[in-house]
Amino acid sequence: MLTRKQHDLIRFIQERLEENGISPSFEEMKEALDLKSKSGVHRLVSALEERGFIRRLPNRARALEILKLPEASVKPREKELAAASAARASAAKSNVVSMDTVRKAALPEPANNNVLEIPLHGRIAAGAPIEAFEGTEILPVPAALLGSGEHYALEVSGDSMIEAGILDGDFALIKRTESARDGEIVVALVRGEEATLKYLRRENGRIRLDPANASYAPQYYAPHEVQVQGKLAGLLRRYH
Repeated sequence: MLTRKQHDLIRFIQERLEENGISPSFEEMKEALDLKSKSGVHRLVSALEERGFIRRLPNRARALEILKLPEASVKPREKELAAASAARASAAKSNVVSMDTVRKAALPEPANNNVLEIPLHGRIAAGAPIEAFEGTEILPVPAALLGSGEHYALEVSGDSMIEAGILDGDFALIKRTESARDGEIVVALVRGEEATLKYLRRENGRIRLDPANASYAPQYYAPHEVQVQGKLAGLLRRYH
């Protein structure tokens, strides 16, 4: 089942292809979906591609091909909007909207409003830096673990943060940000190619990335070598 944003995006791409045969730019997709950044569009496109709904055509700019459509997108947009409008009008009268009504309006709702779906971007080192994470899956997360803002998840690899209660195999819930205060646990992209989870501190004009394990030494970098990509908001742990 697609999320609301994924559904809206594939429908928007379909409309633009039908209009002029050219897929929309990432900037146009960002504006159409009212997203704050193009990175959100990249995640949605990657998720649709991984689920087999679209594919990117190689060596061509702005080239997306729709392979299949979710059932709700087969209807003309005008009918969908009319159905959604009717559902809202009915809700205003009765103050109750049944799930059947919502489905007919092609506006799928989460099965549990206390659970949010956030992107899961592979593994991140909590030891020596590893290659920057790639790929996107979806991880259901209790909404109570997340605050405001945009979030994603990473699976922890290594033991350098065990004294902070972060273990190998945990899922780190990350609030997306490009800034952090000294002493906060951050996702740091080192030299554009290695990602690691560490305490961030600034010392004598350098960036110091501190582990939470006495067996590991701090790592020092020039400020231009480290890019903050988010800070720790919570943890999920599986027990086998």
